[in-house]
Amino acid sequence: MIGRLNHVAIAVPDLELATATYRDTLGASVSEPLALPGHGVTVVFVELPNTRIELLQPLGKDSPVARFLEKNPAGGMHHLCYEVDDIRAAAAGLKAKGARILGDGEPRIGAHGRPVLFLHPKDFCGTLIELEQA
Repeated sequence: MIGRLNHVAIAVPDLELATATYRDTLGASVSEPLALPGHGVTVVFVELPNTRIELLQPLGKDSPVARFLEKNPAGGMHHLCYEVDDIRAAAAGLKAKGARILGDGEPRIGAHGRPVLFLHPKDFCGTLIELEQA
């Protein structure tokens, strides 16, 4: 069902500092910040030859990432994102197997302009999973 790893997301308390670390210390190519109010975050993508790192900073105190940072003030890995060919078919198959889809279960448009869903971490070894339609 899942395809390639699209990105690893890291929640950070200071997006500017995290961007500088990846760009200046590690020499990575880093995108411009992109605010995603519907997801409650501002993101930056670190481009790697085989995948991306998504740096996430909350947009306000109601953001799920803000709650994550309350528990992990220094930041840390937030989720893994895998590509799927058909997000609705993937969601139906996962629900049939007992997996929980977060939110209302309907795909929303993500940072890459494609539909995304998030899966409950308790169903996936304690890891929040994002599915993105390829």
